[in-house]
Amino acid sequence: MDWNKFIQQALDEDVREGDHTSLSCINEDAIGKAQLYVKDEGILGGIELAQLIFRYLDPSIHFHKILNDGDEIHPGQIAFELEGNARAILIGERLALNCMQRMSGIATLTHEYVKRVKGFKAKILDTRKTTPLFRAAEKWAVRIGGGQNHRFGLFDMILIKDNHIDYCGGIVNAIVAAKKYLEENNLSLQVEVETRTLHDIELVLKTAGVNRIMLDNFSLENLQSAIKMIGGRFQTEASGGVNLETVRDIADTGVDFISVGAITHSYKSLDLSLKAKIT
Repeated sequence: MDWNKFIQQALDEDVREGDHTSLSCINEDAIGKAQLYVKDEGILGGIELAQLIFRYLDPSIHFHKILNDGDEIHPGQIAFELEGNARAILIGERLALNCMQRMSGIATLTHEYVKRVKGFKAKILDTRKTTPLFRAAEKWAVRIGGGQNHRFGLFDMILIKDNHIDYCGGIVNAIVAAKKYLEENNLSLQVEVETRTLHDIELVLKTAGVNRIMLDNFSLENLQSAIKMIGGRFQTEASGGVNLETVRDIADTGVDFISVGAITHSYKSLDLSLKAKIT
């Protein structure tokens, strides 16, 4: 990920021809100090990105980390301190906070899911249910919270889902077509296929040619049957109907991965605040 490009695009959206408030009120050479205050409980995320943002705006800024990404946080703590060009601090304030508040929310929710499956082999995965153009930061936050990333996008994996299967005329046709495509284009990509029934799994087992089988919206009983049928020949991923109340029972079936869209689309941003430090 080109974070400098991300930062510049975000600043282009926010600043455009200039931060007129800071330009009118703050001397060009003014030096300011600031502190990032924690006002919520959870897992800290985005402090490394905040550092990149402020150093992009002022390469000479002093950024003192007190806490680190992945730390448990509580109201009243100070996450970092800044000293540098005051205009740069003011321009970067909202961008850094927007990123950190959202990344901390994702890291916190991910951490809760990871805690629920402790003791089982299942790993918590994210999905592509992310905010457009903010996906890299959201997936970074998932890793901070202890989860793992699924594919980043459409380009780095073949994931044959229900609509692909229906458009292709069936699960066998879709798998065969995917295998042919990889061979013809000399590509080496992981292949995953979504199954909706135990019969789908039987067809996949006969066809082969995949690395992982997604078990979508299976009942716990059918999940257990599916895991037994697959018998370790392919990786397994449970999807659909996953929440904090169900995730542990799903992990107990022996599935390898559990994908959770909620960790990047239904999290609660954490409350953080950047305040000027006057001495």
